[in-house]
Amino acid sequence: MKVFCGRANPTTGSVEWLEEDEHYDYHQEIARSSYADMLHDKDRNMKYYQGIRAAVSRVKDKGQKALVLDIGTGTGLLSMMAVTAGADFCYAIEVFKPMADAAVKIVEKNGFSDKIKIINKHSTEVTIGPDGDMPCRANILITELFDTELIGEGALPSYEHAHRHLVQKNCEAVPHRATVYAQLVESRRMWSWNKLFPIRVQTSLGEQVIVPPLELERCPGAPSVYDIQLNQVSPTDFTVLSNVLPMFSVDFSKQVSSSTASHSRQFEPLASGQAQVVLSWWDIEMDPEGKIKCTMAPFWAHSDPEELQWRDHWMQCVYFLPEEEPVVQGSALCLVAHHDDYCVWYSLQRTSPEKDGRAHPARPVCDCQAHLLWNRPRFGEINDQNRTDQYVQALRTVLKPDSVCLCISDGSLLSILAHHLGAEQVFTIENSAASHRLMKKIFKANHLEDKINIIEKRPELLTPADLEGKKVSLLLGEPFFTTSLLPWHNLYFWYVRTAVDRHLAPGAVVMPQAASLHMMVVEFRDLWRIRSPCGDCEGFNVHIMDDMIKHALDFRESKEAEPHPLWEYPCRSRSEPQQILTFDFRQPVPLQPVCAEGAIELKRPGRSHGAVLWMEYHLTPDSTVSTGLLKPAEDKGYCCWNPHCKQAVYFFNTTVDPRVPPGGPQTITYTVEFHPHTGDVTVDFTLSDALDRGC
Repeated sequence: MKVFCGRANPTTGSVEWLEEDEHYDYHQEIARSSYADMLHDKDRNMKYYQGIRAAVSRVKDKGQKALVLDIGTGTGLLSMMAVTAGADFCYAIEVFKPMADAAVKIVEKNGFSDKIKIINKHSTEVTIGPDGDMPCRANILITELFDTELIGEGALPSYEHAHRHLVQKNCEAVPHRATVYAQLVESRRMWSWNKLFPIRVQTSLGEQVIVPPLELERCPGAPSVYDIQLNQVSPTDFTVLSNVLPMFSVDFSKQVSSSTASHSRQFEPLASGQAQVVLSWWDIEMDPEGKIKCTMAPFWAHSDPEELQWRDHWMQCVYFLPEEEPVVQGSALCLVAHHDDYCVWYSLQRTSPEKDGRAHPARPVCDCQAHLLWNRPRFGEINDQNRTDQYVQALRTVLKPDSVCLCISDGSLLSILAHHLGAEQVFTIENSAASHRLMKKIFKANHLEDKINIIEKRPELLTPADLEGKKVSLLLGEPFFTTSLLPWHNLYFWYVRTAVDRHLAPGAVVMPQAASLHMMVVEFRDLWRIRSPCGDCEGFNVHIMDDMIKHALDFRESKEAEPHPLWEYPCRSRSEPQQILTFDFRQPVPLQPVCAEGAIELKRPGRSHGAVLWMEYHLTPDSTVSTGLLKPAEDKGYCCWNPHCKQAVYFFNTTVDPRVPPGGPQTITYTVEFHPHTGDVTVDFTLSDALDRGC
């Protein structure tokens, strides 16, 4: 059986549906899963084990058999913990069949097949009775159904159903309780991920200001949470306006409701300012007394920052208020957390919603188009005034009074910059309906609707009539395209430049004029854990899971680089950055592949966890914009990454201690190839013998 999978095509800038082998989805799910990260989460594993032991003991102390229901068992780890703790039997539910099959093997390998039954169903499909999946209801409920937002993976509906149909009344639950916390802050940096700021442009006629449309300013934004490694946000980037507020709790040992609800907490602001952002996280208590607690709190709210556990499967949340509101120190307000069955959102109110009888507000939905077109890093990129100034400076060197400009990027403000800097005529291609509507609103807000021509069609369909019979003397791009995931996907600009070649005037200038692909070998402080084999976990053999991940990573599509925002994941460089490919936008895309090979010398001691790749765009001979490393690494190798972009990471697939011995081979050879027919870049590495034994 074949399956259809959506993939971005860098040669067309669109998402295409491709027919793949039936195992494609399986390999992607396993290779990109967080199973390894969870198995390496020592704090999580230890707290679950402690909570399970205590729950089994409480049931046994009552003279009852301990019958466990484990929803979302994954590897079967928690069920094996329960049996080891004395449970009489476990029913372990896992809906993802490859994972359920692995759990069966892991349970058998560890000698628990007679005490654990793996049920490959969704928990809502499990039946109770003599001929059912379970003969009777369980009296211990164990789950790990949580995401960064706590409820985003459907924890509430799953618990609701389990209490109604699968477990006994007032059963023991591990975890016993979850509590969501929030802290109100003012943060220009984080607010810039959600709203368009006024952008200043210095021109020969004085300063021009690009203002956002009123509709965008009033828009409540996208409904999705921004999950983030909050510990990597500098405390200087926000001002705390409230104490940490416990917003709501869920008792998992009792009937749970997935209905929409609101929970308000009155507080007095600690400082005056603009309320913009809610930082949020949660903790889980594994026992009724709250003595066994696992918390996601960032370092400033953690009870013991020295014991902070790094994890990527559970991070922290950034929520944006519908609009910024002034607050005055000491004047009481109410922060309100709203949730439905899958989402959480926040509002700030002067009085408690319970007192004014206000109905639950609907989940925020973007109605301005910007939050649909621009993701949060893209908002930050557009709001980066230093970046804008760099483009303005480069534009000044190539613009002429008679320039006819054509701008090619999704939802870019370059066309406005070109107009303000004196271009004779400016066209911009917006081939999606969303970007076309958004740019019309921005042009109208800045009284430019008659000054800049929007062409809503695919670039290859451009006709001389679209350009009013004129030839383009300046082709502009950032480049940025909404379908791009990996750094080289924005090479779509090169394909567009090739498609519109016939519309370019002799001697036309292309900006950026070229791009280069750069690479550096790094040692991650923590990110390596997501691809590192676990072996034994809390005394249980999970090698089968390691083998599954390795097999999935050997699958064709799973060998590709992974996009990661490395400003959230500290690393040290083991090599100097190296330019490995160049792309000349002044010429059309070549017909033949572009290849290069070379070697990277490892100059700093440490572990070689992988290679990071990024693009640099050469706007002019004297101006370059980097999507990766922003400045040379420090003496100890610590890196400063572009916070608006994701970099590409190739993890080295090795299995033992990755430290290179003194005097051992210190180079990694590579072959890199750009495939013009697909727009893909592939890199193959040959690690030295010493490195092959590591990482």
